[in-house]
Amino acid sequence: MPVVRPVLLVLGISQIALALWMVADPASFFTHVGGFGARNDHYLRDVATFEMALGVVALIAVRRESWQLPVLTFAALQFTLHALNHVRDAGKAVASTSGAFDAVSLGAGAVLFAILAWTLARRPGAA
Repeated sequence: MPVVRPVLLVLGISQIALALWMVADPASFFTHVGGFGARNDHYLRDVATFEMALGVVALIAVRRESWQLPVLTFAALQFTLHALNHVRDAGKAVASTSGAFDAVSLGAGAVLFAILAWTLARRPGAA
């Protein structure tokens, strides 16, 4: 499926970029993206470790076809849960991004990854 590799590449690069931003400048990340509740640099760096791990495995999956289905399935689940968390707290966003926009964009990512994973899983010989 020709679209899978570019999607995984964008996912990998974007997740690694977010992780690096969270680690390098947690105050800026909190101001522009993560402004929910009180700022806690330790927890921002904790979240960065998950973002980095997803980004790295997504980049590996660009080249390793056998990784594509598991990585897309994991990304769909992670984005779904992340979107639900943003739906719950959408009215509490104090960053420059909107909590509602974050929930919708995460939900759109979840749908994209789920569709790609489902399509890969239905290929002949997929297991």
